[in-house]
Amino acid sequence: MDDFAAFASRDYLITLGLLVFARGMDFLSTWFATPTLVLEANPLAKWLGWKWGIACNLLLCLATAHWPLAGLILVTTSLLVAARNFKSAWLMRALGERDYSLMVGEAMSRTNRRSYCVSVMGETLLFGLVGLAVVVSSDWSSLPLAIGTGMLAYAVAVAFYSLLVLWRR
Repeated sequence: MDDFAAFASRDYLITLGLLVFARGMDFLSTWFATPTLVLEANPLAKWLGWKWGIACNLLLCLATAHWPLAGLILVTTSLLVAARNFKSAWLMRALGERDYSLMVGEAMSRTNRRSYCVSVMGETLLFGLVGLAVVVSSDWSSLPLAIGTGMLAYAVAVAFYSLLVLWRR
C-alpha cells in the first residue's frame, strides 16, 4: 500500500469511494437515530449541524483519500460507529429523541457510576483488544494494520463519548 496517492489515481479514487461510503453511512445512521442531533454525542458535529458537517466531511474525504492507510483507518472507524448508531436507532425513533434522552437519563440515575463505567470499559477494552491483536500481527503499511487501528480508534471514541455523557450528567 503506497504512502501517498496522487489526486485522481486509482488508489485515490478507491480510497475516496470507500471514505464517502463510510462517512455517508455514519451520517445516515446519525440522521436515522437523531434527525435534530439532540442525541449526538460529538459536540463538534452537533455544533456544525448537517449542512456544515456534510461539507467538512466531504473535504475530509477528499484530503484523506491521498493517504490510503489513514483513509482505511477512517473507513473502519466510521463503519463501526454507523453500526453502533443503527443498533439503537430503532428505539430512538420509537420513543423520539427527547423521550429517549429522558429514558437514558432516568436509567443512569438508577445505577451507580461504577456499573456504567464497567459496562462501557468492558465493551471498549474487549473490542480494542481485538483491534490491538490485528495491529500487532500486521506488517507496517498493510490493510490489516489500518483495520486494526480503525478498531482501536472506534474503541477509544466509544469510551470517550460514553464517559463524556457520564461527566455531563
